[in-house]
Amino acid sequence: MSKQRTEMLKGTLEGIILAILAVKPAYGYEITARLRDQGFSEIVEGTVYALLVRIEQRGFVDVTKVPSEKGPPRKVYSLNPQGSEYLEEFWKTWNFLSERIDHLHDVIKNPQKEGK
Repeated sequence: MSKQRTEMLKGTLEGIILAILAVKPAYGYEITARLRDQGFSEIVEGTVYALLVRIEQRGFVDVTKVPSEKGPPRKVYSLNPQGSEYLEEFWKTWNFLSERIDHLHDVIKNPQKEGK
């Protein structure tokens, strides 16, 4: 993964993880697998677990420990109301930024469109 892509992803990965949890509660490895299924194939589990700790500390998720067949109990994360609020704000910010960037990209590719 390019350094530029890695840096851009760092700024959005928290919101992406919350979006995944909005669909269905999951534990760390499941979240990593879902990210990979969505094309984020180079994200490592350590990155996801570090973000889950931060998301939990910020109060965006509820955590339930469930027994595991292979070792200690798993922490299952589910989005709570505070996390849902944050996710809603994330999508508003994402839409704002992506619209501005798309517009800028369009203007650069087609300078005659500027001001229209």
